[in-house]
Amino acid sequence: MGINLNPFTWWNGATIGTWFGLRGKAQVGEDAHGNVYYEGGSDTAGRPRRWVIYKGSNDASRVPAEWFSWLHHQVEDVPDRSLPPRRAWQKPAIPNMTGTALAYRPSGALEKGGQRAAATGDYEAWTPEG
Repeated sequence: MGINLNPFTWWNGATIGTWFGLRGKAQVGEDAHGNVYYEGGSDTAGRPRRWVIYKGSNDASRVPAEWFSWLHHQVEDVPDRSLPPRRAWQKPAIPNMTGTALAYRPSGALEKGGQRAAATGDYEAWTPEG
């Protein structure tokens, strides 16, 4: 049996304080990743305040582009109602994979077992006397 640290840790979703702060706010939608979006109150510019509660780790790259637009007031209504449907050629949003086994590694990367190309000898280092 483990200890549920989720209510006290900000990197695993919303803390207790965040959940108390969302009381009275309206849940407006959910994306394909399971992130939940809320709106309520107003910010200092008088616009509606908007939140995302991540499902899993808090990583801003896990917010799809259409919901990013809504969070930053680029579109007024939720993406399901205000944006056109996804085109067949569009790929689904993926989070940043840096630091994981799925991260991009070029052909010369040691993690990929590759060998770096040998130096060609055409480089001449700068010297102060030069």
